[in-house]
Formats: sequence, structure tokens, C-alpha cells
Amino acid sequence: MNLASSGPRCVLMLPLLGACALCASVQATTPTDASVPGPVPGARIGAEYVRQIGRLAYIWAWPMVNLHNRRSALKDVAEAGLMGGIVPVAPNNQLSMLRDYVEPQERLVACPNQDVVYGFGILSLEAEPVVIQVPDFRGRFWVYQIGDQRTDGFANLGAMYGSKPGFYLLVGPKWRGARPKGVVKMFRSPTNLGYVIPRVFVTDDPVDKQALQPLINQILAYPLSQYDGKMKTKDWSQIPKLPSASQGEEETRWVVPEKFFDQLAQVLDELPPLHGEEAIYASVRAVLDAAAKDPKHKEELKQAALDADEELVAPLFQFRNYGIPLPNNWTTVDNGAAFGVDYFTRTAVAKSNIFVNQNAETKYFYQDLDSSGERLTGYERYTVTFAKGQLPPVKGFWSLTLYNEHHFFAPNELKRYSVGTKSKELRYNADGSLTLYVQADPPAEDKRSNWLPAPESDFSLYLRAYWPQAPIVNGTWTPPAVVRLE
Repeated sequence: MNLASSGPRCVLMLPLLGACALCASVQATTPTDASVPGPVPGARIGAEYVRQIGRLAYIWAWPMVNLHNRRSALKDVAEAGLMGGIVPVAPNNQLSMLRDYVEPQERLVACPNQDVVYGFGILSLEAEPVVIQVPDFRGRFWVYQIGDQRTDGFANLGAMYGSKPGFYLLVGPKWRGARPKGVVKMFRSPTNLGYVIPRVFVTDDPVDKQALQPLINQILAYPLSQYDGKMKTKDWSQIPKLPSASQGEEETRWVVPEKFFDQLAQVLDELPPLHGEEAIYASVRAVLDAAAKDPKHKEELKQAALDADEELVAPLFQFRNYGIPLPNNWTTVDNGAAFGVDYFTRTAVAKSNIFVNQNAETKYFYQDLDSSGERLTGYERYTVTFAKGQLPPVKGFWSLTLYNEHHFFAPNELKRYSVGTKSKELRYNADGSLTLYVQADPPAEDKRSNWLPAPESDFSLYLRAYWPQAPIVNGTWTPPAVVRLE
């Protein structure tokens, strides 16, 4: 089933949970939550109701279950290291750092980029607050993405915010303590489970990469109990290689439909409802309770998860199936990491390219199609031409990345997976414009500096604008067409 045909079924499920649960302005006129009765425990419910609530619960809670399972998979990591020698992982409430671009074999997170040095850590703030160290990046672009279990950002920490070097504190929703002496600022997460992903820009120049090393050695996260007011350092070149959990060519399967409803009750216990979500929680819990008592309902929920995964969530992997349409078949989202109750977009982004930054930090543009609406494929050749003065207007950096059909890098002879600000070898046309050549086979020798190699399969293009300026934010600048050559 395609997305167009599955979408209305999801919309029809919303009345089952009450429109007021999704509209704060309407809810403001209703009685208080404590006075509104919910489902009666033990009452009979119909099979179709179980299936419909199950379908909605699946698309609604998919990102939260995703984060829950990532934390579960990493909970036994003994020390900061590189999973498979590639992906930074660490015990909860710590982080691990790369020292260079992420390798193309990475499969834990779809749509990585090769413009930054990454770090990664899972937060479990119910244990205790976490201290984040920020070194003096000396004018280099940087941002720490810090998000909650719903993949919404809750901390503004980066070059675009004018953040100062020093110590920052991340606390959970129920923590009640004073900001320790020496801590610049404290950020409160609405959920105990979260994540921190430092990104620091670096060019292809080996000299630049070497200059970055002393700075990233000061990027650390650790529990508040280890804080002493002194900047700690760690030599990230000395961390161990850990066993890998990833297999195959696709992103690690963090949400398994057959297990989804066995995990959902625990996920609901992990995070409080957003204002207005009480009806959703009550209805879903009632169905989970019924399934726990009746094997038939349990089987109906399992089938609902399988159907919803295929019909509702799987199509969202394709960028063209969600977001705001732009000229030349590009799409974007205007609420990255600030999804709130936009459940559709939240799950779509989590499925296709989870861990996006907030809009003030990064603007993303997605492309599956050429200018005529045909699917991008390595069996064709394309150009992308930025007119003179029309490169993405950013204060940080921009890049155009190519991903294969699984949203990962496609190995190529140049080991080139993106071009942009970092690419000092790009050649401009006589009129000042910049033409990029996107194709599987090499272009003419005088164009090879501007070649973005494609696989011999379907692929997608992905334009990042870090620290976007006003024309990108207000929508007056959009990416140029991807033109198929005849």
C-alpha cells in the first residue's frame, strides 16, 4: 500500500482518541484532566478497535521505542569506544568521540555526514544529572545536539547561540537541585532518556584535521558526581574497538514490530505525556491491558504493528513522502527537533534520518527526484548548478551529500560522499556559477573536481545548511534543480 492510500486510515483513527488530545486550544475549554473519566478497566472492547488503536500507537510511539531500544542495546557498554571500530558509543551518561569523518560502513544511524567530527552519548537522567564540557573552539563551527526521548531538542548549545566554553549541566524532569558553582548554564530535559551528539566542522585538509585533535579531546560528558570544576581531557585515539551490533546494508533495526507492544508499556512509564496527550496514554494503556489478559487481543495488536510498519511507517523512509514541498521537487521540514504533537513528521524523520538538529542549527533539504519528477538513479547523469551568488547562505557551512537507497554512503573510488564548504578543489564556471556532476561514471577530466559519485542504483541527495541565514529560514532561498542530462 502506498502512503497516499494509507494516510486516510491513520487520520480516521484520531477520533478514537479524542480530537482534544491533539489541540491545546480546544483542550483549554474542557474540564480538568482529573475530572475526565477514562476507559473502564476490564470492559470488553472489539477486535477492530484494538487494531485501530494499535496502528495509531505504532506510528505515534515509534520514535520513543526507537530511543528506548538504542539505550537498551548500549546499556552494557563498559567504556567509551568505537563499535566495530567505526561508531562512537559509551556507557549511559557519557559520550565517545570520533577523530575524523565517519566511515561509510557505519549502519547505526542513517544519513550521517562527512563534514563534521561526531560524538555520541545516551542520557539516563533518572540516575543523576550529566555535565557536558565545551572547549574553546576558536572560531570553528560547532554544535552539540541534545535531544529527549521524543527526538525534540531541549538545549541550545553551539556557535549559533554564542555559547561560551565551559561546563553545562543536563538534568531530568524531576531533579531539584541548584546549579553547581562553575557551571555556565543548566538545561532541563522533559524526559529522562535522551542523547547528546557533538558535531565539530572540519575540512578535508589533513592539517585542519590535526589542528582539531586537542579540541575534541576536551569534549566529554560525565555524571555530576564526577564534576570537580576542572576541565578534563581524554585521548580519543586510545579508545578500544568494541563488537558491532550492525548487520547488512540497512540501518540497524531499532524497532521490531513483533516486539513493539511488549515494549510499549515500559516506554509509556518512562516519559510523562505532553499536555493534551492524556487521552492517548489512557486509550493505549487500556488496549495494552486488554491484550495482556486476552491472547486474541495480543495477537491483534501484533498484527496491527506488522501492518502499520508496512503501510504507515515504511513509506516514510522515502523523503518524497513527507515534509513541505519546495520548487524542483525538493522537500524540507520546518520543525526539526521541535515536533511536539506533529506525530507524522516526527516518525517520518525518525524513520528516514533520525537525530536532526533544530532549525536554528541546521536546515535540511531532501531530494529523491530529478527536475522532471523521475526517481534519481545511477543509470542516469545529472547536474546541480548554483547560480553566481546563490550558494546556500549560511554562517556555518553547507554540503550536498549523496546516499544510496539505504540512506548510507555509496563506496566509490574517490571516497567522496559529499561536496560543499569543506571542498577546496571545486571549480567554478566562467560566469561565477558552480555546477556539480552527479553520476556513476566519471565525467570529463576537467569536471572531476566537481563530481559527486553515484551508485548504480537509486539514490537520494541531501543538502545541509548549518547555521542558516535568513533567506533559508524564511524560505526565499531553495536548492537548485537536479537536471537529468539527455
